[in-house]
Amino acid sequence: MTGTTSGLGLALSGALAGAGARVLMTARDAGRGAAALERVRAGIRGPGSAETVVLDLADLASVRAAAATIRERSGDRVDVLVNNAAVSLGPRERTRDGFELQIGTNHLGPAALTWLLMPALRAAGEHRRPARVVTTSSLGHRTGGLDLADLHWARRRYSTTRAYGASKLANLLFAAELDRRLRRAGDPVISVAAHPGLTRSELLTNALARRRTWGARLLVLPDRLVSQPVAVGIEPQLLAATGPVDGGDYVGPTGFREMRGPAGPARRSAAARDRPLAADLWHRTGAATGVTPDP
Repeated sequence: MTGTTSGLGLALSGALAGAGARVLMTARDAGRGAAALERVRAGIRGPGSAETVVLDLADLASVRAAAATIRERSGDRVDVLVNNAAVSLGPRERTRDGFELQIGTNHLGPAALTWLLMPALRAAGEHRRPARVVTTSSLGHRTGGLDLADLHWARRRYSTTRAYGASKLANLLFAAELDRRLRRAGDPVISVAAHPGLTRSELLTNALARRRTWGARLLVLPDRLVSQPVAVGIEPQLLAATGPVDGGDYVGPTGFREMRGPAGPARRSAAARDRPLAADLWHRTGAATGVTPDP
């Protein structure tokens, strides 16, 4: 599970560990990771367990190191990978590898992690039910297209909202392409996507605080008024990770405009259904990260 120090990732880690799973919680900061781990362990009453792994998705060296650690600790068997971590709507920044921060953290890092963990997912799927990769997208995937020729906004005027939307669109394209390739390869792994609707996590609040403008700060209150609690917001990810789904499914809240409500089938934008775009993104992601796509 990535992005476990607060919000959806923290709640989802607690729910899974509480239900008996062994959860490897990744965190960019070791101190925050330790605090989150303590909270999760305090809520475990059964055979479940939790532990932390340091992972910074904005640093490919960290991604490689974390993948190696996860494979070692898990005995090279991972039943479910939940790519949950994300950054959103902050000022323009670059990752350690020079990528635009949002596409780097939200798509390139998770894609590399998924490919590096595929041997462990494949091994787990061969011994029990198919393993799963759960990719967390967002309603924001509808807010912008994906310019593969200028993925890092070198030529265009930067828009933090459109950059976030592009990263979330990339998540859906990657999840769908991954599932198609897994099916063709006959691998015992499925790829599922999910989104939490409008959920009262810290993602938007932290992003708006980083912008340090009165307009951004004023958006925090409406967000808290219309969003649903985290305990409800994790339901689509729980369904994707443990429930009756098929490879290629996309799940989210089924209420008004998918902002809240019970988990069920979600809608993709036309761009998110573009197979040639997904295939092109797949190859460009491999070239950018230096990680060989698998399968």
